Amino acid sequence: MSSHLDEPRPFRYDAEVDPGEKRHIDYEVGETYLGKPVEIPVTIINGEHPGPRLFLSAAIHGDEVNGVKVMQEVADRYDPAQLHGTIVVAHVLNVPGYIAQQRYLPIYDQDINRTFPGTEHGSTASRMAKVIYDRFVSRCDFGLDFHTSTRNRMTVFHARADMEDEGVRRLVEQTGIPLTIAGAGASGMMRRVATEAGTPIVTVEMGEANRFQPLLIDLGLQAVENVLAANEMYPDAEPVYPEFTKVLRSSDEKRWIRADHGGLVEMKWGPLPIVDEGETICVVSDHYKREQHVVTAPFDGFLVGILANPRVLPGHPLVHLVSITEDDREAIRDTYERVGFLRHGTFHWMGRTDPDRLARLLAADDRRGTDGGD
Repeated sequence: MSSHLDEPRPFRYDAEVDPGEKRHIDYEVGETYLGKPVEIPVTIINGEHPGPRLFLSAAIHGDEVNGVKVMQEVADRYDPAQLHGTIVVAHVLNVPGYIAQQRYLPIYDQDINRTFPGTEHGSTASRMAKVIYDRFVSRCDFGLDFHTSTRNRMTVFHARADMEDEGVRRLVEQTGIPLTIAGAGASGMMRRVATEAGTPIVTVEMGEANRFQPLLIDLGLQAVENVLAANEMYPDAEPVYPEFTKVLRSSDEKRWIRADHGGLVEMKWGPLPIVDEGETICVVSDHYKREQHVVTAPFDGFLVGILANPRVLPGHPLVHLVSITEDDREAIRDTYERVGFLRHGTFHWMGRTDPDRLARLLAADDRRGTDGGD
């Protein structure tokens, strides 16, 4: 972790980026089967003025691309002449998975996000993690790591963070993300290792894999802008904070609700991601509707993760449900009324939706354009 100084200073990895410079680099983290370098794209924006160092990253899972667009926009948007401190933008951490359009490192299905801080003589993933951690993560003061759900699922816009850590709590507040799921994270996660070493990192979860969802990307960009404003890193930053925020603690009951039968899924919940105990979440049926299996909520809950593929086998996850209190229910309802649950911009996994909400979404899409992902 760096320390704040009264004078601007170079950012050093194994080269130097001077104050007032923006540098795009392709940094080697491994080799291919042909012995050619595996390089991750990194942008370092080193401000002319002294200040803290912010680490931003995406695509540590190669199919999670909403954050990649956030990285691209951040790298283009901020001028080092105006910046107080440094922004390190790691556009794609898992380049082999990104090229293969899959979550893990190809061939051996290694998850880089379970191998931090990495080892010099370990597995392929562990060696990559060590380079990323030593050269970039450990040299920053705090960070945001952008994720989506994996393929065939979606996740609502929320943060995941170790709320027992004071620096993480402060960073969560600075992001302005309305909902946070508390937890230290699994062993070997980048955010856990970095936080324990004194560089608090918060995971930002948003949407589906292998696609751009522009309105969610906007929320991610606003989280970055909020952090810059809170730390006085960019004078022109325009923060936007929700009127209501909620932390769901790790002690709350969580459960993946899984299919017991194969078939087609029809979601019945909605329009907001809240269900009551006993309420029908979805129905799994065969192609003739001769067999229809109703899946109900085992407790009052918030749908954090939702199936995006209407075809299931026994054992496939349908929804990820987090238990909520009545106060939680009102907080979640208020939050998504404000930020717009329909910002997730997809219909195929949704259950009920009322015409007024649908009209507002379509109007937003008309204003933005709906012909693809930038």
